[in-house]
Amino acid sequence: MDRRAFLAIPALLPVAACSRFPEYDGPEVTRVVVWKNERLMSLFHREEVLESYEIELGFAPEGHKFEYGDGRTPEGEYFIDRRNPNSDFYLSIGISYPNAEDIARAREAGVDPGGDIFIHGTPRPFRNIDDWTVGCIAVPNREMRQIYSMVQNGTPIMIHP
Repeated sequence: MDRRAFLAIPALLPVAACSRFPEYDGPEVTRVVVWKNERLMSLFHREEVLESYEIELGFAPEGHKFEYGDGRTPEGEYFIDRRNPNSDFYLSIGISYPNAEDIARAREAGVDPGGDIFIHGTPRPFRNIDDWTVGCIAVPNREMRQIYSMVQNGTPIMIHP
């Protein structure tokens, strides 16, 4: 082996070891449950709570999301349907809102149900004292790194009032 190539290998190891989010090799997250009133989100493996997080919500969190711009966080059964490693809010995982029922309800009222609801990090220090998103669920960036590595696409999420 060429001496220069041999010397370059140790220089590359820190780059290979660094990752934007940690690798997760624990039990599968089988569901995510959010309790809006308690500002709490938990990741479950079957009936076991793996992790719980304090959360911030939409700027008008009371009630189910009904239309674009209402500032509410949806309530009901959804699933994680996408991932964004380049989010404006650090990292994000998408929630499948609106579902068919949400779309039908909005169509009947003649409004846009909105969309692009995510669990994401924050662009400012996490305070858990005020809700500020447009309907998303926000957690501190360090915790978002963990959530991003643990929760896979297709995972069910239940959002309670």
